[in-house]
Amino acid sequence: MAGRRGLVWRVTATRRGVAPALAAAFLSAAALLSAAAPAAATEITRVVSPGGVEAWLVEAHAIPILSVKIAFRGGAALDPDGKEGLANMVSGLLDEGAGALDSQAFQERLEDHAIHLGFSARLDTFTASLKTLSENTDTAFEMLRLALTEPRFDPEPVERVRRQIEVGLKRLAEDPDDIARRTWFEAAFPGHPYGRPVEGTPASLARISIDDLGAFARANLARDRLFIGVAGDITPERLGPLLDATFGGLPQAGADRALAEAEPAAPGRLIVVERDIPQSIVVFGTRGLARKHPDFYAAYVMNHILGGGFTSRLKEEVREKRGLAYGVYSYLSPYDHAALYLGGVATENARIAETLEIIRAEFARMRDNGVTAAEIADAKTYLTGSFPLRLDTNDKIARMLVGIQLDGLGIDYIERRNGYIEAVTLDDVTRVAATLLNPQAFEVVIVGKPEGIEPTN
Repeated sequence: MAGRRGLVWRVTATRRGVAPALAAAFLSAAALLSAAAPAAATEITRVVSPGGVEAWLVEAHAIPILSVKIAFRGGAALDPDGKEGLANMVSGLLDEGAGALDSQAFQERLEDHAIHLGFSARLDTFTASLKTLSENTDTAFEMLRLALTEPRFDPEPVERVRRQIEVGLKRLAEDPDDIARRTWFEAAFPGHPYGRPVEGTPASLARISIDDLGAFARANLARDRLFIGVAGDITPERLGPLLDATFGGLPQAGADRALAEAEPAAPGRLIVVERDIPQSIVVFGTRGLARKHPDFYAAYVMNHILGGGFTSRLKEEVREKRGLAYGVYSYLSPYDHAALYLGGVATENARIAETLEIIRAEFARMRDNGVTAAEIADAKTYLTGSFPLRLDTNDKIARMLVGIQLDGLGIDYIERRNGYIEAVTLDDVTRVAATLLNPQAFEVVIVGKPEGIEPTN
């Protein structure tokens, strides 16, 4: 649920997916990547092009593959009122023809050169992913340039992608997990862009015109909100001119649209969406901590103990001791304009009341009694020891580079990150738990036919 990513459903199999040559290269490279362990010594180079475009680069020349991730700050939350789903629709169309290439020609060129290019919309960001064999680097960056600066938005692909999204919306309308997530955000953020579906609705999709698509791209795909991460077989000297060639034609500044800060609107509310299904799906949440809050790492360690780890207290009490659910979880979810603490569980209708009571009791127990020194030590060991797994491929590294820039954590964050975890003390976690964990402030959404539950909606 983190990020609330938009989706474009592809209902045809042709001209989609990673090209066979690139797929074969990726498979053969996987073993090399695991052996190379790039995370063991991740050296980040700040590359600034002659024209002032900045990217962060981690060189890895062992295999001839390059991964590029980019993000523009401001995603689906910038959709105009009544045209929800616009950013998501744009993300599905940027690779459907650009410049002199119509949709078929564009896709054929990607496949002929073994290039993977894709776009995605989330609430706070609009992202792109590029992967290529290094021998095709120039062509790959040129295809990215065309998609970003000269998208065509031809009528045929526009209507085809619109229909594909509509098909996906029909599926989501019957998906209890998505119903629960969507209902939670709608209830938590009434009147705020965070309360709107990233994918839009059938009615809002129908209002989106070709002019709207172009206007969104021009207003929001701009250099002043652009972040770039690159990992793989390329040098800073080669990357610099490519940055200018690819991104230099973007508008220098995007349209100014400020979003209001937000908090969950109805703490303590319990909403039931009745569906005739054997299990109830639950999403619960309350306010959390912003990414730059000084207590964020203490809360991160605390949550690992409570509901984020494989041996968390929630898993122990709900799953292991009582067999109430296969999975139960909680996590910190800091957005640009709202900090959330979210969680979820699924269990049979007859036992949902018992399950919620146990979850609330575990939040209250940690709030009132804190954690143990052994729990703190185990959490630190896991969180520091598993961190390299988030950097064991070029894709993961490039994604991390973008995330660090978006959060303003500093170019040496990877070196410093485990130190932040190690610095968390028992007193820190006790203090944060006492202020952050309030089970009575949960906003709870249940989808199903829960027994023994009194909704407040």
